[in-house]
Amino acid sequence: MTTATFDGACDCHVHIYEPGYALAPTATFTPPDAPLSAYRAVQQALGLRRAVIVQPTGYGFDNACTLAAVAGLGADGRAVVVVPPDVSDAKLERLHAAGARGIRFMMLSGGLLPWDALETLAARVQPLDWHIDLQFDGRDVPQHVERLRRLPGKLVIDHIGKFLGPTTPDDAAFGALRRVLDAGRCWVKLAAPYETSRSGPPAYADVAPLARALAEHHAERCIWASNWPHPNVQPQPDNRALLDWALACIGDTQRAQRILVDNPAALYGF
Repeated sequence: MTTATFDGACDCHVHIYEPGYALAPTATFTPPDAPLSAYRAVQQALGLRRAVIVQPTGYGFDNACTLAAVAGLGADGRAVVVVPPDVSDAKLERLHAAGARGIRFMMLSGGLLPWDALETLAARVQPLDWHIDLQFDGRDVPQHVERLRRLPGKLVIDHIGKFLGPTTPDDAAFGALRRVLDAGRCWVKLAAPYETSRSGPPAYADVAPLARALAEHHAERCIWASNWPHPNVQPQPDNRALLDWALACIGDTQRAQRILVDNPAALYGF
């Protein structure tokens, strides 16, 4: 099973760093050199057509680099942006016209938006059919599960739930994630196993059971992403190996079609 089988396959989480765009004062690290031209080479090598450019924490509220990358991708690109809670409706409309389809809430190092802005911004962007893109420690899902199930509009949870401690499919926190998915308006990214795995590549044996369970039981709620250029990860993971790992976890051509093509097309409006 390869991406050649799936016309319109989408990479749903990519960061672009171009020369000439200043980092925000809140940046927690110096990002790698990762221009759109370099990602396009990765995209071609992996047989992908569409991509979602996610605003890096390092650029703060300045989405200029992200939107320039989306413009470079044309009809095959979308953006997830970061905006302040008091963003104007006119600004949201302009971002929508530029390809934005979600707001990123990063609840770990470098994030700017607080939990108490979640419902307000979710309600603000619901008329645009945007989503909230949320990254936090998955071990905390149980304390947020009912809040997330009630959240206005759509929700996307990053990186297999991002469980920053040993987790199995039987754990309560993973069960809570599945309850959020069962509400029918939430998706989860099968992405970046290296961010939580303690066993490491190539099998990521401690994270693979979580990805397999999500793909098997919630295929209609899963999307895939590379997380290129893998900021702060050393040694750099192999992009082809990561995609092959995800396809092995998905394990079925029909599910892969849904996760790589159909779900992203509906969620991001391709």
